[in-house]
Amino acid sequence: MSVFLLGGGRDVAVCGSLLEAFVGEARERATDRPLVIALLLVLEADDDASVERFRGVLEAAGAASAEIRVHAIVEGEGFTDNAIGGADGVFVGGGLTPAYREAFSGIRDAVRERVADGMPYAGFSAGAAIAAGPALVGGFRVGGVEVVSEDAGEELDAVEVRPGLGLLDFAVDVHAAQWGTLSRLIAAVDAGLVTDGVAIDEDTALVISAQAAPAVRGRGQVWRVESAASGVHVEVLRA
Repeated sequence: MSVFLLGGGRDVAVCGSLLEAFVGEARERATDRPLVIALLLVLEADDDASVERFRGVLEAAGAASAEIRVHAIVEGEGFTDNAIGGADGVFVGGGLTPAYREAFSGIRDAVRERVADGMPYAGFSAGAAIAAGPALVGGFRVGGVEVVSEDAGEELDAVEVRPGLGLLDFAVDVHAAQWGTLSRLIAAVDAGLVTDGVAIDEDTALVISAQAAPAVRGRGQVWRVESAASGVHVEVLRA
């Protein structure tokens, strides 16, 4: 079982290359059955592009169109068990992180159980953030002090940590170098909102596997942040 965390990015081919191993693991799990990859999306009401965009990422990763099963809902709705039922892998796309977190409220335990049973999980941006146990869902102020641009606040004021899917025991922030969210994660650790976490650049993936050490893939970097006796410790992880 592996968990693939993508920090975002607009290049479909590059993002697809980061998910080739995900599609491969899902195909191995399917064995002699037709492969089913569940693509789960939470869309804004006027979003008419994300389905094809994320379908294109999976196709660039090696999945055939017929092997992709799309479950797209709009913000405010929730996923049900049929969204992941019979899937050999789950790919959760990007959008408004708090909306994604709420959409998974009814199937959080089911996703965690399926991943524990060996189903690979891939999360892109919001999908990566909610994979954590302590999910950093947005916000741009800590203690009333601005710690990141309001544009990266996900429509929240104060930085908020809510229960996520629990696939990881550390927090995840995304678009690190591009949106400057590393400072938000540092502030969250410094304030004790989370004990540790990673901030992932766009066009970059952090792969967590039960069979191997964590691996960074792609063009950018992953920033590991943890509480230390002297304050906050930051380590740069590269491919």
